[in-house]
Amino acid sequence: MAETAKPLVLDVDGTFLKTDMLLEAFWCGLGRAPFATLASLRHLAHPARLKAELARVAPLRTDLLPLNPEVAALALASHAEGREVVLASASDVTQVARLAADYGFSTQVYASDGAVNLKGEAKAQALLRDMGERGFDYAGNSTVDLAVWKRAENALVVGRVRGTEALTAAGQTVVQLPGGWSWRALAKALRPHQWVKNVLLLLPMIASHHFDSATLVQVLWGILAFSAAASAIYVVNDLLDLEADRLHPTKCHRPFASGAVPIGVGMAASGALVALALGVAAALNPSFLGVVALYMLTSLAYSLRLKRMRWVDIATLAALYTLRVVAGAAAGQVDTSVYMLIFIFPVFVTLGCVKRLTELTLATSDERLPGRGYGRPDRGDLLNVAGLGVFGALLIFFRYSLSEQGRELYPDTWLLWLAMLPMGWWLIRMVVLGWRGKQDYDPIVFALRDKLGLGILMLTLSLMFWAAGMWSDWFGF
Repeated sequence: MAETAKPLVLDVDGTFLKTDMLLEAFWCGLGRAPFATLASLRHLAHPARLKAELARVAPLRTDLLPLNPEVAALALASHAEGREVVLASASDVTQVARLAADYGFSTQVYASDGAVNLKGEAKAQALLRDMGERGFDYAGNSTVDLAVWKRAENALVVGRVRGTEALTAAGQTVVQLPGGWSWRALAKALRPHQWVKNVLLLLPMIASHHFDSATLVQVLWGILAFSAAASAIYVVNDLLDLEADRLHPTKCHRPFASGAVPIGVGMAASGALVALALGVAAALNPSFLGVVALYMLTSLAYSLRLKRMRWVDIATLAALYTLRVVAGAAAGQVDTSVYMLIFIFPVFVTLGCVKRLTELTLATSDERLPGRGYGRPDRGDLLNVAGLGVFGALLIFFRYSLSEQGRELYPDTWLLWLAMLPMGWWLIRMVVLGWRGKQDYDPIVFALRDKLGLGILMLTLSLMFWAAGMWSDWFGF
């Protein structure tokens, strides 16, 4: 098809690109200027005006937007052979013109201009006016493109589109190109491997020695609710971080950043998960519902703003992990020690510092991390804060061993003191590995795959069980 002199006209959203520029602009704007972005929604009844407003509020890095590889290969090969390649989209004209310039395509673009929303029949009429009936080939990916395909010489269909059978029946040449998304890619976007963090909800039950099945069932329902809530926020975080992720050496492969899953699908999935989380939480008890709601609101604040603030982001991460422990107590309706909450916080401050240390060590330049407030000069300060976190956690654990509750639950206090040795070893080892860049970008995920680290943690827990007399209760010695 590259031999013909007829122009190759490409739809943009979902065709040349594996994403949608309107939704890209919305999430970009929500991260940069949330109030202005939300204010632009007053134009929902006028799509062209809405697109123009969002394009103004949130200019996109169009050179970073993910391409549909088959369509892009055809377009670039056609352009190299001297064929005119024209972009025709319902997205705003400023965005489409910038995208065309990025790839050296025709400066003549067809797009929405703030007054006319150029899709379907409106797009077909604009192309007919300049190119004539059968004067172009057209690539699209939606049923709204049928109006254009009927006027084109050849129809290039991306993915499965209902109604294209009529084009073939009418004698028109239809070329099928790959498109669409997979449930597997969506599942990856939900980060199910991160759900293991929610085992923290079991801590209050274990620490207070409530091992009855009724409490366990309640906490397991709580873990389900927290997993759904966490996945909903992971999706929102990824949508807010699209540009930063595309600049990252590994995060650029995430489903939304790479275009493997459409943004609209992610939004629908996030909404469904929020409903699931709140529904399960409400069924458990009002206290747990309040903790889940607080967790999601704090996570949303983190995604929108707090993660870009140095030190505040680490404190917020630690607070979110601490909320999991509070949620476990609320779900199982068991009392939890204040010492436990105070102990958990510096542990996760340390791991938050480890996360940033790893990212800075593995960074390929001295520039600040995309979407974060840290640069390589901050490594020393992060190491110091991590060290303070280790010291604080061990000090609080020691104080707990001397408390009335600690002595009651763990009669052999000296074994708790002995457990501090592997506990400190594990924390210090995590800091050292982060400093050397020997970890995964997520220290929790790394810890769950680290055999030596898991062995150290098991030794710590064994000593704590021994101190509580559990081994003798369970095994009779």
